[in-house]
Amino acid sequence: MKTKIFNSAIVFFIITFSSCSDFLNLQPDYLINEKSFYKTTNDFEASVMGPYASLQEATYALLALTELTTDNLTVTLQSPGVSELECDEVRLSSNNEYIHSIWNACYGAISRSNNLLGRLEDAPIADQEKNKYRGEAYFVRGYAYFILVRLFGPVQLVEKAFRSPNEIAASDMSRKSVIDIYDFIIRDLEQAAELLQGLTMPGKGRASSGAAKTLLGKVYLTQKEFEKAGTILKSVIDSGQYALVNNYADLFDKQNDDLPESLFEIKYLSGNVGEGNSFALHFVPTAYGGMALFPGNQLGGGRLSPTTDLVNAYENGDVRKNASISDSVPMSDGSTVRMLYGKKFVDFTASNVADMNNNFTVLRYADVLLMYAEVLNETGKTADAQSYINLVRKRAGLSGISGLSKDQLSLALEKERRVEFLYEGHRWFDLVRTGRALVVLNTYFADAGLSYTVEDYEMLMPIPQREIDINPSLEQNPGY
Repeated sequence: MKTKIFNSAIVFFIITFSSCSDFLNLQPDYLINEKSFYKTTNDFEASVMGPYASLQEATYALLALTELTTDNLTVTLQSPGVSELECDEVRLSSNNEYIHSIWNACYGAISRSNNLLGRLEDAPIADQEKNKYRGEAYFVRGYAYFILVRLFGPVQLVEKAFRSPNEIAASDMSRKSVIDIYDFIIRDLEQAAELLQGLTMPGKGRASSGAAKTLLGKVYLTQKEFEKAGTILKSVIDSGQYALVNNYADLFDKQNDDLPESLFEIKYLSGNVGEGNSFALHFVPTAYGGMALFPGNQLGGGRLSPTTDLVNAYENGDVRKNASISDSVPMSDGSTVRMLYGKKFVDFTASNVADMNNNFTVLRYADVLLMYAEVLNETGKTADAQSYINLVRKRAGLSGISGLSKDQLSLALEKERRVEFLYEGHRWFDLVRTGRALVVLNTYFADAGLSYTVEDYEMLMPIPQREIDINPSLEQNPGY
């Protein structure tokens, strides 16, 4: 069931205090009125919405940095901004707005999680409620750091909320090693999985033990800890709590909340309350007046459009193609214009293209199956791996694969993940994780007749210049 992500009181609390320390978006815990808040379960129920709200703020920047930077998407906006072009050409600068946005949103989630954890220490509420909120805070904080470390490498590690200005001034704000960040993420997700075990959460927009385990499995896979990844991902499979939905398109429909395939999703709520999704402004064309895609002939934005290379990646008969993209734009005069656009997470009946009800999926069961297949392939069980890929292919209306070598299956997995998770923020991370980004992207640019060349240093993105200007202890990534 759709619910508001946070009420009006907590909106004021979050917006007012989230930007007081701009270089890290550190929430100044010492400014909160202890006499009127953090006293009841309802107070903490409101406060736990803050970290989730930050994740919602991160979503579009995440897509720009993980899909537009790849062979999946391109800009078709008539007058694109500098930041869109930088992503499209993989020529990111430290002033890119999406770089700043993702940094700010992730540290906002971390800050709000830290604040919640600190307030729970002496909270006058039941231990079971404390543990639930702790588990949620650990999950969100771990997820935010996982985004940051994969995009930027070493980052600042903020482990607690600050209770005074002096604590902020005395804190070490230098970048910590990738190893330290991953160790911290693993501890957070392990605690989240344990604290949330056995609890029934109010919808897939809230963290659960299964979501924490799945994210932990993805962390281990990224670190090439295949045995650990396999153990935890298999436990999610064996739990019997999750299953593929029969109709792939149902995953992205506004009518379908909390499907059995979903493990964690970002919730959106339309109705002019500031919580609707605006993906249509980015996925749908804007180049033609008189489009009849939406009521009132509303236009999209054309910022994240599918590439021809992506279209060619779909096999004949793959139902995911029609559920994800289209190349036919209906016009109000009854004609059609040929132009590629995205369909996921978009409600084509919406009266406002900037205020839709479709949720954004972060973790789902198909990802568990394909990650586990990758683990099996990497540990010498290639034949077994194919059966898990085939579960996903069967749902897509495709025949199974068999008889592939390890290297062949790796490429098959790469392709499968590409078409399965389009517009879900996986492609860049997948290519970097497998070491295939340079080959794939440079081949894509060459085949398209473009002169862009992606270099090794660009596997990490630049630290936002604004953060470096405010905090001189931050060092820029090499090459920028």
